[in-house]
Amino acid sequence: MLLVYVERLTNRLGYTLKLIFGDILGIDYSITDDAESFVQYSGHKLSYAKSRLSDEIFIYSKEILFETTIEDKDINVFETNGFPAFFRTYSQDSCVDFDIFAASFYLASRYEEYLPHIQDIHNRYRAEDSLAYKNGFLEKPIVNIWANHLKGLMLSVYPNIEFPNKKPFRYINTMDVDSAYSVLEKSWIRVSWGMVRDVFRGNFSELIYKLDVLRKKKPDPYDNFNYLFSLINKYNLKTAFFVLFGKYGRYDKNISPDNKRFQELVKSLCDYAKVGIHPSYSSLEDPDLVGEQIRKLRNVIHRPVFRNRFHYLRFSLPRSYRILIENKITEEYSMGYSNAIGFRSGLCTDYNFYDLEYDYETKLRIFPFAVMDVALKNGLGLDANASIEKLRRLIDEVVRVEGRFISLWHNESLSDRYEWQGWREVYEFMIEYASLGIKKN
Repeated sequence: MLLVYVERLTNRLGYTLKLIFGDILGIDYSITDDAESFVQYSGHKLSYAKSRLSDEIFIYSKEILFETTIEDKDINVFETNGFPAFFRTYSQDSCVDFDIFAASFYLASRYEEYLPHIQDIHNRYRAEDSLAYKNGFLEKPIVNIWANHLKGLMLSVYPNIEFPNKKPFRYINTMDVDSAYSVLEKSWIRVSWGMVRDVFRGNFSELIYKLDVLRKKKPDPYDNFNYLFSLINKYNLKTAFFVLFGKYGRYDKNISPDNKRFQELVKSLCDYAKVGIHPSYSSLEDPDLVGEQIRKLRNVIHRPVFRNRFHYLRFSLPRSYRILIENKITEEYSMGYSNAIGFRSGLCTDYNFYDLEYDYETKLRIFPFAVMDVALKNGLGLDANASIEKLRRLIDEVVRVEGRFISLWHNESLSDRYEWQGWREVYEFMIEYASLGIKKN
């Protein structure tokens, strides 16, 4: 048991201690603000304050975890012990030269996304505006790295301290179904318009291919679900599908939710994986659509729907997450970027969403993903071979801190046609390499 002393326990501080000691390190701990009993305690102990009390592990505290306001912070990133850090401290007694708890809270709460910022063309927070991107540590699960560094310091002082709930490296394979079929089950208007466009572009081979799909001479290039099911079974993959169940629109190209074949496909997904909602592009402006689409999906699969990932990763904090909570969503998988890879919140561990405006911890569990197929190909401009090397390094980072690696792929990108030719190899490498990491544990 670790006893933690704090001068004053706040919501922010309690949340952060739970994140580091509970979610990441899995150690039993308790908190006290009684200095006298803390000094007399003979077991393992750590203080988070302005000065050290006795011979305990000590971390000097900055002010952010004792505030309730949201203010722009003057942050300078520096290197220490081989990793980047910020919220530097200068206490000679402190075991680290930065406030590890304050820095972890800043990233996990997405503090910077509550501050004024420029949005991209889809009204999203831009990766390039983040502290991690600007300072070159986005591709490192930095909060997990800090936590593991603290664990090493604790073991050096208390060699017999136990970390009983150690969690090995884990992998979740997630798939967004934005468009279940490329040709099949679409209205004749949509199919005909696509063919007319092929004619005007002189793309007659594509026109013939679509006709062959309609005549069932060739498979629909987006209908890769049997291929996916075979990989899920082969590698025993923990998998989640997020299905777009909104009406057709400029950025919502899926099959109609009322289409019977599409509904049967969605039901079949439940036999191999978990199924969650993928709220449509326009749900950001019309939050009522979230509840409506959840109900439609629930009526099709006849199961509760409590997992979510926003289409286009289009969400705004804290508003979008509050809407999910209102609709009884308990697991959220949108925490990542569409044009960059890495760890948006600095974490490769699932954790609870902290509502900064209301200043309290919610029960909405965030599952941050590390990589998206579109980010590799379009955001970073990588080819298949370069993507494989990037994935190798990213997975290695997560394995080192015994975290959870979550990937985001689309059934379209497994078509092995069009701009995605050769990307099945990338996907298969990723799941095989991640599965190897699991076996090593």
